Amino acid sequence: MLLAAAVTLLVAAISSVTLLSERGQPDLASTTINPGNPEQVALGRRIYSEQCAQCHGVNLEGQPNWRSRGPDGRLPAPPHDASGHTWHHPDAMLFRITRDGTSAVVGGGYESDMPGFGGVLSDTEIRAVLAFIKSTWPDRERGLQERQSRILREAAQ
Repeated sequence: MLLAAAVTLLVAAISSVTLLSERGQPDLASTTINPGNPEQVALGRRIYSEQCAQCHGVNLEGQPNWRSRGPDGRLPAPPHDASGHTWHHPDAMLFRITRDGTSAVVGGGYESDMPGFGGVLSDTEIRAVLAFIKSTWPDRERGLQERQSRILREAAQ
């Protein structure tokens, strides 16, 4: 019970930050990633294996010790499965991180090895990768993530 409350509070805090950063970008705030489209998920699986698996793992497991900064001060690539924090973020934030890179989204001099893929992948391909990732989450995590995405979309209207 306490864990569920803590997770809900964390997700709400992250969404609030996202809401503030996406408010001036209604096209991004309304971003919806559909893990229920088999063709999109299949495309995303292929692109993930080509573009993402090297850092985030073939099975979305991330790099070892992903919560601890390395000698360069940067965090290793996190897992995208339910053990990670990807599902804590609304669709719009996941899209921006993938398109623009973590440093550009977080700002404030934050350094990350996560590059932006906007010059490599189309918006459709980015959405497909995210649909694939979301398709692997258990119902609980998918439901919590969808709630955060819905809150952001409604606030942007």
